[in-house]
Amino acid sequence: MSTTELPAGHAELMDGVYRWQRHIYDLTRKYYLLGRDRLIEGLDVPAGGTVLELGCGTGRNIILAARRYPEARFFGLDISSEMLETASAAIAREGLSARVKLAKGDATDFDAAALFGLASFDGIFVSYSLSMIPGWEKTVTAALAALSPKGSLHIVDFGQQEGLPRWFRSLLRGWLRKFHVEPRANLREVLDSESQRTGTTFRFRTLYRGYAWLAVLGSHRD
Repeated sequence: MSTTELPAGHAELMDGVYRWQRHIYDLTRKYYLLGRDRLIEGLDVPAGGTVLELGCGTGRNIILAARRYPEARFFGLDISSEMLETASAAIAREGLSARVKLAKGDATDFDAAALFGLASFDGIFVSYSLSMIPGWEKTVTAALAALSPKGSLHIVDFGQQEGLPRWFRSLLRGWLRKFHVEPRANLREVLDSESQRTGTTFRFRTLYRGYAWLAVLGSHRD
């Protein structure tokens, strides 16, 4: 499919990309979506806490997080109906439907109260989705606005592969473009700016020689 033949809307685009891929997504992505499990381990959800995943995809991450934090409630948002169908089935198979609620929505502009009946969350995480979202900076702003005062936003995504060979970077970028993925070169700067704007703490780590970046925007500074 050429660029001019792609669906006009982002939701239609994502449904088109993942209509068939969703069935093998988790089998293939585990080899190169690195750092996701480290993000989940770092959520540190309190008992009875609430956690939202933006761009929940097939439900892989939200299922692992729900297992890791059995006393918390989880909520997932995705713009793709195809992915939500797969995620819902996976969550039901795991017997987690009572603790995990999904909704279709735009991560750059969502109404948490209307979708989930909650105004804020103790934790929000975004795993390898910012690199696929047009206007991704708005997702960061929206996520911070939906955090409780002591909540934290966790992000993992492709870095700039700054410590890896140039040939590897070139091959990876070419592969990612096939799936409309673009690593965000200014991710750290945007997150730092948002941290300053909202008065929240900010931690940033490079993983695997810059293959991936992991960030946490935490509670408000004293």
